[in-house]
Parts: sequence; C-alpha cells; structure tokens
Amino acid sequence: MSKQNRAYKFRLYPTEEQAVVIRKTFGCVRFVYNKMLAERKETYESLKDDKTALKKVKLPTPAKYKKEYEWLKEVDSLALANAQLNLDKAYKAFFKGNAKFPKFKSKRHKQSYTTNVVNGNIQLLDGHIKLPKLKMVKIKQHRAIPSECVIKSCTLSITASGKYYISILTEYEKEIENKDIEKVVGLDFAMNGLFVDSEGEKANYPNFYRQMLDKLAVEQRKLSRKKKGSSNWDKQRIRVAKIQEKVANQRKNFLHHKSKALATNYDAVVIEDLDMKEMSQALKFGKSVADNGWGMFTSFLAYKLKEQGKQLIKIDKWFPSTKTCSSCGNTQPMPMNVRTYVCSCGLNLDRDYNSALNIKKEGIRLLANA
Repeated sequence: MSKQNRAYKFRLYPTEEQAVVIRKTFGCVRFVYNKMLAERKETYESLKDDKTALKKVKLPTPAKYKKEYEWLKEVDSLALANAQLNLDKAYKAFFKGNAKFPKFKSKRHKQSYTTNVVNGNIQLLDGHIKLPKLKMVKIKQHRAIPSECVIKSCTLSITASGKYYISILTEYEKEIENKDIEKVVGLDFAMNGLFVDSEGEKANYPNFYRQMLDKLAVEQRKLSRKKKGSSNWDKQRIRVAKIQEKVANQRKNFLHHKSKALATNYDAVVIEDLDMKEMSQALKFGKSVADNGWGMFTSFLAYKLKEQGKQLIKIDKWFPSTKTCSSCGNTQPMPMNVRTYVCSCGLNLDRDYNSALNIKKEGIRLLANA
C-alpha cells in the first residue's frame, strides 16, 4: 500500500469578523515572506562568491519577527511557518537551476495561506469547518470526503471578486496496480479546439475566453473611466473579475470532463512534450494558447491516469508528427496554412488527424522499448 494525496476545493462563507482575520493572515504571510526574502537576498549578494560561508548562514524564521512586530501573534503561526517553507522551496529550486531567483510578493499576487492539522485543530463538522484562529466557518461542501482520507492541510484563498475558498489536502492509502496497456490513443494539440485524437475525434473546445471578449472589453472600458479606488471603481472591478472567473471555471470544468473521459476509456494516452509559453511567443498565438488551457488539461490527465494505474506518455517535441505520413512514413514540409496532408502513397487526411496517428505510433514504440 502506498500513500496518495487528493485535494478537495470548497466555497467558504466566513462572517465579517472571520473575513477580517483571514485577510489579516494573508497580509502577515506576505509580510513575513518578503522580510525573510529581503534578508536572504542581502546575505546572498554579500556571500555569493563564498558558497561555503553561504551554506553556514543561519536563515531567518517567522519567530524572529514576532518580537518586533507583535501583531504577527494575532494570526495562525502555522500559516507563517508555511510561508518560510514556501520560500525554502523556492530557494532550493533556484540553486538547483530549476527556477529564477524568488520574487517579492505583492497584493496583486494570489492571496492565500496554508495551515496544517495539529491535535485536531481542523475538523469538518455539519456544514462548517473548524480552523485555527477562526473557529467554526460555514462551508458549502458539495461532495463528501471519503472516510479513508485523512486531512493533512488546508489552503484558504480569496478570488478577485471577493469569494473565499478552501482547498483541503487529504492523504489516503491505496495499492495502485499498473494496468495492462491494451487501448492507446494519441492526441495532437490543436490551437483551435484543444486536440484531435488518433480516432479522428476532435475535442471541440468552445473558446470560452473569446466568447466573452466583447462583454469583457465593454466592462473593462467602464472600469477605466472610473476613479481608481472609489466605491464605483471597486464595484466595476468586481464585475470584471466575475466575468474572468466565470471563463476560468467554464474552462476548468470542460478540461476535467475531457480528461476524465480519456482516462476512463484508454490505458495510455500519448501527447507531445510541448512548451506552451515558448509556442505562444514564437507563433504569436498568445490568446489561443492561454484560452484552451493545454497545460492544465495535461496535468488533469496525468493524475487521473495515475490514480488508475494507467500511463501518460510524452514524446519528444521535435518528433516530426506533422511532417510524417502516417501510412508510408515519408516526410514532407507542412506549412501552417496547409490543413490537409496529401502523400504520394495516396494518403489524404486532415493534418491534425495524421499527426495524432503518428503520435500514437511513436507512443506505442516507446512503450514497447520500455
């Protein structure tokens, strides 16, 4: 039996007093993170040429600041401790060369904090959740958490429109047996529609963002005409935020349904290992790439397959899936404006369908070699 994690996200309805404490905690977590980062940055700049001395430096902790800033004692100490852990993680990623140097957090960053379960301080009780410093907070629990799942931590967040959410991280034990791979499908990323699979089916992603563009533009123009910081400006800001949140929720819902269907029907899914940021910059398709959420889709697909002992296979992004004939294997140039693959062997196929067939073949080859 191995330990697995699963998160459950629910809407919170705090009282005004509880909301004040939550927002104060967001601010304290941000303050502590920035103070620790400033000290580390100063130390790094002064000792970056002496790596031995740099490793011996005693790093600051949230407890250090509580003596000087007593108001930090008013919020959950575990939230402040998690700010330190997050900074430690960011620093390690930087020194390993996997990320850039950590940046300071501003109020425009996602407002959130994480707290951990210690001695029953977090409990779900009849439409409410008990949380440190907040006591009982009303929660809209739209689905039950299985009894075998043990709560490990909770992350509270607020959206731009002022809605509060809680993400409950749970741990459970499950023996995941690797499935025999019988049914394999290849997916070719499509700028318009998300993907085409090797069965010839299209995802038909509705482009929720583009559907809302006109309405969003109208509301954003209204916002730009109002005095920043005024009551009317704040009301209009919330209207804009609600439209953006609706688009994000529609996208997430669609991607969950598509990834679940694939994980249910196939034992292995083969995709190209694409760098979406690089692609959107190179091809100047920023809105299209951001709209369809390919990165989010593949992460959903990965964990849904893993939970069932199935596999997500990623093939090299330089594999010539578009240029190769899926029937005879010949290659030929395929400019973006050519939408049908026509080969001398007689093949005449939609270019994305042809590419999906090649991706599936390459995935099966990699599985056989493995």
